[in-house]
Amino acid sequence: MCGKIGIMVLGWLSLISCANEELASLPMGGTRKIQVATSRGRTVTPPSPPRLPMATVFKGEAKFHAIVAMAERENWRALPLSQRITRVARELVGTRYVNYTLEVDDRIESPVVNLTAMDCWTYYENALAIARMLRYKPGPYQPQDMLHMVELERYRNGICTGSYLSRMHQLEEVFSNNQQRGFASNITSRLPGAQRLRRDIHEMTVAWKSYRYLRANPALIEPIGKIEARVSQLPVMHVPKAKVLAAEAYLQDGDICAITTTDRDAYTSHVGMIMRINGRAVFSHATSDRDKGRMVIMDRPIADYLNGSPTHAGIIIYRPNDLPPSPLWQQTIAGRN
Repeated sequence: MCGKIGIMVLGWLSLISCANEELASLPMGGTRKIQVATSRGRTVTPPSPPRLPMATVFKGEAKFHAIVAMAERENWRALPLSQRITRVARELVGTRYVNYTLEVDDRIESPVVNLTAMDCWTYYENALAIARMLRYKPGPYQPQDMLHMVELERYRNGICTGSYLSRMHQLEEVFSNNQQRGFASNITSRLPGAQRLRRDIHEMTVAWKSYRYLRANPALIEPIGKIEARVSQLPVMHVPKAKVLAAEAYLQDGDICAITTTDRDAYTSHVGMIMRINGRAVFSHATSDRDKGRMVIMDRPIADYLNGSPTHAGIIIYRPNDLPPSPLWQQTIAGRN
């Protein structure tokens, strides 16, 4: 029996080692393929030490375990990351919209998960975190495992130092930093109609009173301004909304879709995920719109969604990779033989 288990786990290791190649080469139904880089050989930083109580930084543990149990029953681990993301995302549809769920302390910064309420950004982060976790390490899974996945995505170079400044506060920096580390590809420049977008970012320094950490620590406003200045210099590309319908064929399940804005003080105003339905790239997101229920929804195809507001300028498409597998897979084999 142990030999059979060892063979099974070795099979998972083989599956994981080629996971990113699957993402790069698998055609998605009705879509056109874009070749992307993989994360093989990249380093996954360890989780930071706990700095705040678990009850403060993780809410919705019952929901977490329910999704993980479903994933194990239905063998989501065997799916490409793109499909794992959408499986998790569908389980979050209907979750209520609440903003600023990451602002949990006046001074101490920590990765945070809230599966009972989320905004547009934490919706995509939560879906991606669970989807990646399923292949990164073997179970059983605990909330700390998901917090680690969130830390890798949201914090500069995957490390939360306990400082508010270690968290990346603009999507454009998240996309750039994760691409540099090999954990994602920003494919926007390869989409038809893509063009350079230039902005002078002042969002947080102007609206600093909206942020709990900045209100409690005004000395952080100046360094946040310097970060915004650096983000303003990033070579950001977007597909203008008049060109998005033609670009839809290149989008796949699980693509992270940021909505660019006509506001000159910011690149983006919203973010969600793409789900392929009936040949279209449907936009799924956590919306604050009361007419849509202030919750996570499956909305319209992305081209149609953009045409619903004059402030929507276009899209940025960010395609995550699986992480290199944890050494715990090897330990699992050793322990079962």
